[in-house]
Amino acid sequence: MSRTTNAVASRKRRKKLLKKTKGYIGDRKNHFRLSKDALMKALSYHYEHRKQKKSDFRKLWIIRLNVAAKINGMSYSKLVDGLKRAGLSLNRKILSELAIRDPKAFSEIVEKAKSALAA
Repeated sequence: MSRTTNAVASRKRRKKLLKKTKGYIGDRKNHFRLSKDALMKALSYHYEHRKQKKSDFRKLWIIRLNVAAKINGMSYSKLVDGLKRAGLSLNRKILSELAIRDPKAFSEIVEKAKSALAA
């Protein structure tokens, strides 16, 4: 019986992997074994950083809210506590967008939070 190598499928698989590592530097772009390792590492970083991006944005929104709250005479933690007591359920993303795009509306929200804390 003759020996088969499955050459077409192997070549296709290698070409697909080398195409993904096209912009890499040095031997990582054109040597299959090094390319495979580099791609696996890159994909694992890509997965981790997709998760990390959510945390980074949350930190950014909190920083923005803290600054906007300080402008309105309140700290971030008191703002969040006041919103919770007032029954306003706006997330940090929406609040930070409001603080940037519509400062007047944000000031009204801060006033509601202040009144809820005072009561």
